[in-house]
Amino acid sequence: MTKTNPDNERIKRAYFVYLREARRASEATIDGVAKAIACFEDSTSRKAFRSFHREQAVAFKRRLIEQRAVRSGEKLSRATVNSTLSALRTFFLWLADQQGYKRRIAYSDADYFNLPEKDVRIAKAVRPKRVPTLEQVHHVLSLMPARTDIELRDRALIAFAALTGARDGALATFQLRHLDLAEAVVHQDARQVKTKFSKTFSTWFFPVGADALEIVTGWEAHLRSLHWGDADPLFPATRVEVGADGGFVAAGLDRRPWSTAEPIRRIFREAFAVAGLPYFNPHSFRDMLALLGERICTTPEEFKAWSQNFGHEHVLTTFTSYGAVPVSRQAELIRGLGRSADGASNDDLAADLEALLAKRRRV
Repeated sequence: MTKTNPDNERIKRAYFVYLREARRASEATIDGVAKAIACFEDSTSRKAFRSFHREQAVAFKRRLIEQRAVRSGEKLSRATVNSTLSALRTFFLWLADQQGYKRRIAYSDADYFNLPEKDVRIAKAVRPKRVPTLEQVHHVLSLMPARTDIELRDRALIAFAALTGARDGALATFQLRHLDLAEAVVHQDARQVKTKFSKTFSTWFFPVGADALEIVTGWEAHLRSLHWGDADPLFPATRVEVGADGGFVAAGLDRRPWSTAEPIRRIFREAFAVAGLPYFNPHSFRDMLALLGERICTTPEEFKAWSQNFGHEHVLTTFTSYGAVPVSRQAELIRGLGRSADGASNDDLAADLEALLAKRRRV
């Protein structure tokens, strides 16, 4: 068992309290910071933070850049390396201001955890997202079975995600009371629903067409027929029992919500696989709906309402975080713009490009 350093443990505990109470960090964020600090401690054999020297940061940074992931065997992504080093830099900046550490750690020492600028650009580069089309989602729904309670739930889950763009954490915590079919709205009440930044807002169903609304309406009626009450989960967990062979088997619905969003992601993964499509996670549905809004909203007011439906306070959040045009659509739009500024057609431009390439080949 790895020995711990008591002094380190005490100051880490104080830092985690600071993050939670003063910086209002979530438990998931604090867990990530704790993991980064533990990784650094492993590299120094649990030496006291009081004895920190900038060479420790440099050595750790080099080792982290060359480290390989256990599962894939590939080097850690620059994004992972950057987030780990950023967490450590912030910790040592805080540490340099604490009693008993001020004379041993300088604020500038924390800067030795910085990555080279080029690596930071790689880590923060925005890459094309894989986003499903509405047609693909409706195709998945059309192939999903609907015989058992579990199958009905799984199909309704994906239909509901398409109608609302709700995050997987919210999907796991919705209760029947939050659904108002008469008004076609779901109330994301942060007192019961796990929303981002604990924000409370309402989402009216997006106009996605096909039978998504019918599926969700049928699912709500089915739950009510099972005497589900307002405080019961909209998407309950699977009840697991011991089967005849002594193993665990699915045995219908449990009257409790999922404790994590992992079962939801698994349902999405399996549904898309059955349809012969690549996996699209629940969050990608938000991108899909943002792109839909860009196509069908005709006034600033309409797109503002569309943006608020996501829980966004600012329209730019919808544009910048979810509204990126897919690469294939980008190419289609650029090629279809008609004529260039000097009046040349697309065919003329293609011919000019080919002539230039031929000239270069002759050089």
